[in-house]
Amino acid sequence: MHRYRMIVEYDGSQYVGWQRQDNGPSVQGAIEKAILGASGDTVSIRGAGRTDSGVHAMGQVVHADLSKQWAPFKLQNALNAHLRLSGERVAILEVESASEHFDARFSALRRHYLYRIVTRRAPLALEAGKAWWVAKALDHDAMHAAAQMLVGKHDFTTFRSAHCQANSPVRTLDRLDVARTGDLIEIRATAQSFLHNQIRSFAGTLKLAGEGRWTPDDVRAALEAKDRKACGPVAPPDGLYFMQVDYPDVIIERRKETANDDDDLS
Repeated sequence: MHRYRMIVEYDGSQYVGWQRQDNGPSVQGAIEKAILGASGDTVSIRGAGRTDSGVHAMGQVVHADLSKQWAPFKLQNALNAHLRLSGERVAILEVESASEHFDARFSALRRHYLYRIVTRRAPLALEAGKAWWVAKALDHDAMHAAAQMLVGKHDFTTFRSAHCQANSPVRTLDRLDVARTGDLIEIRATAQSFLHNQIRSFAGTLKLAGEGRWTPDDVRAALEAKDRKACGPVAPPDGLYFMQVDYPDVIIERRKETANDDDDLS
């Protein structure tokens, strides 16, 4: 068998989520169908993260084991052709050969997510389904200050779904930043792994801070309560994007590039 690593982009609006399910079309199912059409292989692919219905991706990573050896660009073109002909809102951005030891989920060092909020009086037309529309202004500086209460290693029981299947609610949040460009507020989160609904729970809670209804101390108190009832409202899936996954080989290459840059500066 030959293993391939793929970077995948998708519009999650028409899918029940990443994971294959019986109640509707999934992103995983769409890619597996394309692989079957292109190669004749019936496979079960693995993704770096299982996004919910309505959640989008710009950098989901998957791996697949195929019986035939492909030139990566030919496999990419074949899969995209099948996806396009099937009317799927999924695109394969990159394909490369991978070691048999590579696992899209378990080899990941960090995952990066983005949550987008558009604050304006007029409803969304072009961005409908691609961002959370909030019809009033939000203080992004207050949101950022509140977000820092959540950075670090914590028990995130308050900010995970009651249906979360993770063995432990403890996670280490490396980054939770809030910034604004015009009407667009972006919340960027980085961690090795996240709990079910964790980022959408963060976004809904930080909106309360942006409205002036919660302070950073209120967010800290909600975290320390370790009680789902203490969480703010869960934000809709529309604004959430799976942006990128870091793996050891990628990090090593980036370190080499950084070292070269430093040498040039010296």
